[in-house]
Amino acid sequence: MLRRLHPEQPAEFAFSAANKAWAEAQVSKYPEGRQASAIIPLLWRAQEQEGWLSRPAIEYVADMLGMAYIRALEVASFYFMFQLQPVGQIAHIQVCGTTSCMICGAEDLIAVCKEKIAAKPHEISADGALSWEEVECLGACANAPMAQIGKDYFEDLTAERFGEILDELRAGQVPLAGSQTGRFSCEPKGGTTSLLEGRGDLEKHNGSVALAASLKDTVKRIDGTEVPLTAPWLGDASKQQTKAAFKEQREASSGPSKKPATLKAPLERGADDFKKIKGVGPKLEKLLNSLGFYHFEQLAGWSTEELTWVDQNLDGFSGRAQRDNWIEQAKALNIQSETNSDLHAKNSTRSE
Repeated sequence: MLRRLHPEQPAEFAFSAANKAWAEAQVSKYPEGRQASAIIPLLWRAQEQEGWLSRPAIEYVADMLGMAYIRALEVASFYFMFQLQPVGQIAHIQVCGTTSCMICGAEDLIAVCKEKIAAKPHEISADGALSWEEVECLGACANAPMAQIGKDYFEDLTAERFGEILDELRAGQVPLAGSQTGRFSCEPKGGTTSLLEGRGDLEKHNGSVALAASLKDTVKRIDGTEVPLTAPWLGDASKQQTKAAFKEQREASSGPSKKPATLKAPLERGADDFKKIKGVGPKLEKLLNSLGFYHFEQLAGWSTEELTWVDQNLDGFSGRAQRDNWIEQAKALNIQSETNSDLHAKNSTRSE
């Protein structure tokens, strides 16, 4: 397939502050004179930022690495993971069309793409939301037919379910990745026949699906709100510099903020269990406590500006409070906690 630059190009490209700090850290992995070795990760980061690789982006990366433009273009045009034309604002769909998937119904999935997205691959839908292409083997043959959407695999697809997934994406939802027929991984469709011992201990989803579900991260591109990718080989100074760049970008893009009221210590009844909030684990609970938050009613009372401040200061978990709707979760948990306290008080009175 002949791969050319798109005829319509933006005037310029520049990494965001956070992505520039990340890119410079990647270049530092390589000895002097070998900076060009970082070409693939930097091109990928540029694509993550914009959705596709424009000529200004390729040339910008080439300048960072001291490369001739044609050398950077050779890399970008050789690897099919680089999109040389604009893609859908919400997602770019990659349908596997190799033997196993084709036998199991990939042509039906492609027909859905033609119906619901655009008649030809790499065309953007009329609403600008989606685009699609057929790709070669994505390595999930046992779960054919399948498609990659964003970072995740959607497997065991039917034309009907695939169409529903596209509708969900357009509606701003995040469909659950992995097998669409309920398989944990790639067990036989007729059921597991071996290695049965201990299977009752399996989680509901395998590791990659569980992570995508918890982060709601299927189609999200890198935008500076994810956990900063630092350069530990450069020491603490570089780590702090990278984190500062990410924080600067988050604050610039998330609007006005205001620090909520905090506590120096929990009330006499003891701190509430923040791990009851979906998406909050021990590490995040400890971070919230360090910021002065110990009780559900504190979280439930945050204003929009206070929620923004919290998201900006969740080091390593930026954006999580808004993404997982902590305020509504905290309100529900606070009501439940108060109800349980009232019941306990009534039972104590009766027992006396």
